Amino acid sequence: MNGIHDLGGMHGFGPVEREENEPLFHAAWEARVLAIRDVVRRQRGYYTIDASRYGVERMAPAEYLRASYYERWLASIEYNLTLQGFMTHEELEARIAFLRQHPDADTARASRLQRPPPVQDVPSVPPAPRFAVGDAVITRNVHPVGHTRLPRYARGKRGVIHRLHGPQTFPDTNAHGLGTQPQPLYTVRFEARELWGDSAEPRQTVALDLWDSYLDPAPV
Repeated sequence: MNGIHDLGGMHGFGPVEREENEPLFHAAWEARVLAIRDVVRRQRGYYTIDASRYGVERMAPAEYLRASYYERWLASIEYNLTLQGFMTHEELEARIAFLRQHPDADTARASRLQRPPPVQDVPSVPPAPRFAVGDAVITRNVHPVGHTRLPRYARGKRGVIHRLHGPQTFPDTNAHGLGTQPQPLYTVRFEARELWGDSAEPRQTVALDLWDSYLDPAPV
């Protein structure tokens, strides 16, 4: 989907500031968010990594820019657990209000978080790769409303197939409970000037991993 999270190629955000001797966590709640994420996504499989990314993408633009790294993770956890019916927005707001008034209250063990039925993938043979190393391709200029791994800055651009990785889970369906639907995955190399125009640094290239359905043959 198009959103503020798709920051590639955007100007005006300033340099990335590195914190010297940065700690693993800046506050105890960040460690708890990591632990919750590992339980609900990795251990119990309530939602996929692609659904996790889409949960971050669903944040309001101003909230996304204001939020820290783990605040974005927390927003995605809340979105996905609510979407799956493990809690409601009203229950979440009520719990937040209670803990603000009673910060020392014991944490109640949730009883509703039962493993959901697994997504039933329809068995299929992944399509054969349409491209080989050295083939020129054009990325499709599409603007999906759901999750995609095709960056906005690389849409409608010409590149060359650099490597073939074989069939891989298609994130555009995996994010929405529609199954893995694997497709051939390629590393595509772009000239920086193709992506950035005259502002590109000379003799630079960018490599992106892109799925088969993102690509069309480039005109000769």
